[in-house]
Amino acid sequence: MDAPATTETLTLVEAGRRAALQEMQRDPRVWVLGEDVARGGLFGQYRGFLDAFGPDRVVSTPISESTIMGAGLGAALVGTRPIIEMRIFDFVMCAMDELVNQIAKIRYMFGGQAKPAVVVRMPHGIWRNSAAQHSQTLEAWFAHLPGVVVVAPSTPADTAGLLVAAIRSDDPVLFFDPKNLFGVTGPVPMQIDPLPFGRARQVRSGTDLTMVAWSAILPDCETACATLAAAGIAVDLIDLRTLWPWDEEAVAASVARTGRLLVVHEAVQAAGFGAEVVARTIERLGPSAVKAARRLGAPRVPVPFSPPLEEVVKVTAPKIVAAARAAVGA
Repeated sequence: MDAPATTETLTLVEAGRRAALQEMQRDPRVWVLGEDVARGGLFGQYRGFLDAFGPDRVVSTPISESTIMGAGLGAALVGTRPIIEMRIFDFVMCAMDELVNQIAKIRYMFGGQAKPAVVVRMPHGIWRNSAAQHSQTLEAWFAHLPGVVVVAPSTPADTAGLLVAAIRSDDPVLFFDPKNLFGVTGPVPMQIDPLPFGRARQVRSGTDLTMVAWSAILPDCETACATLAAAGIAVDLIDLRTLWPWDEEAVAASVARTGRLLVVHEAVQAAGFGAEVVARTIERLGPSAVKAARRLGAPRVPVPFSPPLEEVVKVTAPKIVAAARAAVGA
């Protein structure tokens, strides 16, 4: 007799749905609020939740992001564990006071007596010519913000495991869902266990260059690495998975072997999180141990609606290949 399956192939958005479903079934304190969540969410990430849990735990809110964020915090402070759905990342700007001045700081300011156990889900990044107000990748803002965990997965399995960890966390977690990868498929455990924050994923091994990335740019990095491998350049590709905390040890250990570092992100290159990765790695290893350290990100311009112009702005596999070749002197 065949052994029962322990994994199933799911899209990334379905992996997140299964993780939230599992945790809402496990813990009656978990609930979700946001625009259109009772209708299944903009991307179907809460499909069927209203029928399963009822209107007290699946709450479609008015179109007021500050209200959604503030209500989630208030509910967490009285003992529930809200999933706050921002619908699209760009809309979080309407709730920055509640997030930056309240959620991120309240546990510290009350000496640990307050527990802002919220997950703020923010689908982010470029997605099908959605233009300047629906395509932003501003994770570096929040890595800079004390008091929050910043999560940026790239695979269905990581999305599921990290979302379970986020829902169970007593710290506020900002969860950047990569909306351009929502249709990507991969194996996901039937029983989803939490993945620890701050532990990177080794995507492929190599000795010529360390490439560090996260979120929606990972498939382009993998394509670029395959192209480079065909040319005899072996890349050590690392997916950070979380930006705060981030796995400094894994990156430093890799660069100590390869001597070269390239950090790739979809976000604007100027003041992006890649600069932090480069700086900390050089500080840890010393300048003499790092033969080359480079960043590759988007230019500092709004994301255009025009498909040809958007393609010029995007970080793509050919651009990654060119940056990697420059880093290794090939």
